[in-house]
Amino acid sequence: MARRLLTLVAALLLALSLGQSAASAATFANPVKSVKGADPWISYHDGNYYLVSTSWTDVITVRKAPTLAGLATAPSVQVWQGDASSRCCNIWAPELHYLNGHWYLYYVAGQNVSDYNPTQRSHVLESAGSDPLGPYTYKGQLGSSWMLDPTVATINGQLYLFGSASGGGTQNLVAARMSNPYTVSSSFTTVSTPTYDWERVGGTVNEGPEILQRGGRTFLVYSASGCWTPDYKLGQLELTGTNPASAASWTKKPTPVFQRGDAGGVYGPGHNGFFTSPDGTENWIVYHANDSASDGCDNGRTTRAQKFTWNADGTPNLGTPVALGASQAGPSGEPSGVAATYTLTNRNSGKCLEVTGGSTADGANVAQYTCDGGAHQRWRLQDLGDDTHRLLNAGTGKVLDTADCSAADGADLRQWGWLDNTCQRFRFLATDSGYVRITNQATGKVADVADCSTADSADVRQWTWLNNTCQQWRLNPV
Repeated sequence: MARRLLTLVAALLLALSLGQSAASAATFANPVKSVKGADPWISYHDGNYYLVSTSWTDVITVRKAPTLAGLATAPSVQVWQGDASSRCCNIWAPELHYLNGHWYLYYVAGQNVSDYNPTQRSHVLESAGSDPLGPYTYKGQLGSSWMLDPTVATINGQLYLFGSASGGGTQNLVAARMSNPYTVSSSFTTVSTPTYDWERVGGTVNEGPEILQRGGRTFLVYSASGCWTPDYKLGQLELTGTNPASAASWTKKPTPVFQRGDAGGVYGPGHNGFFTSPDGTENWIVYHANDSASDGCDNGRTTRAQKFTWNADGTPNLGTPVALGASQAGPSGEPSGVAATYTLTNRNSGKCLEVTGGSTADGANVAQYTCDGGAHQRWRLQDLGDDTHRLLNAGTGKVLDTADCSAADGADLRQWGWLDNTCQRFRFLATDSGYVRITNQATGKVADVADCSTADSADVRQWTWLNNTCQQWRLNPV
């Protein structure tokens, strides 16, 4: 009876602390991602958005949520880590594409050297099945030369790869045919160079190509000028010929289609992607931007999204960038609720990670228990900007902690006040079927249910990764 009362009180306190209602949950405000938000891409699949962006490290992480608002607080799940010295580091501009029953993750990576930019090359991964979280295997490098921002699109039944490469003293858009999602089958040809003054501010750059198709017409929206300037912006090509790999088949719009909005405090908007609302009735753009004209081409850029429309002549009207923090209606067809917390359910037992008894004391034990909806079983998974998270218990306000920072197998997992050390930082690494391992940043060991018990109150500790179901957890938004 006491436990049931605790659960009801905790759930009520949680609802009050969230300050949200179904009526307000349909709105959101930019940024969609406030840390590591550059070069964003969003795919919508099977009831969830999947967001990837530049990491600047050796890993690729994915955020998953049923609403755009939910992406802002969703955990970043690691789906890939650099697997060779030639492609270990400085991962940029990942994109997810679903082709032939698999997800393909296109990205840029290079070596961890002081002048890493010349080593950057484009690569592709393939998922084992239809889950955007993988697992993934490496399929190959896309071309032998320096190339950024790979994307793919099927045009007139043929798959093409588009990217950005150097030539003639400028950075240009290039294209090639593909025989499958991981094999380039022709040479690369240049389809656009920066010729207008607005494409040459701070740098002569065309990059970030993205294909947009509607009503039998194909558009290529790209980023122009130096990304380190507030005048980074979007331009547009339209396919007016028959060969997408020929510059003669594209007609460039002479003016930009999306650019800085000083009145709204938006600078350098660019490197975009496109997605549709859950019900398929709306078109949306995702992009990065700065909130100061003096910000540069780094991790200060944040991920933003907004709806766009179409002109009477059938061309896209991307509008003007929405001011940071301005309330927007979410995409049509989204569910009304926005989750701010998660339960962590063990794959073997089906039970939830909780702070025992809902204690607020430092050192209180963490265990598994039948899921009951209590606040002591709900966690805020807060991205700390370095691919790690703190797990903040919604009922107690304390974080998951490795006892005494021990590296030993069997060291206890408990709650403690936030000390901002690596013993309290955790990574979520995707396994399969939507589960993750919860890995401590200091020790490299994972959250493990002792002896694979299925009993209520079984202890949760750290242990060396054994790849069993007792060490895998599902992150459930609630």
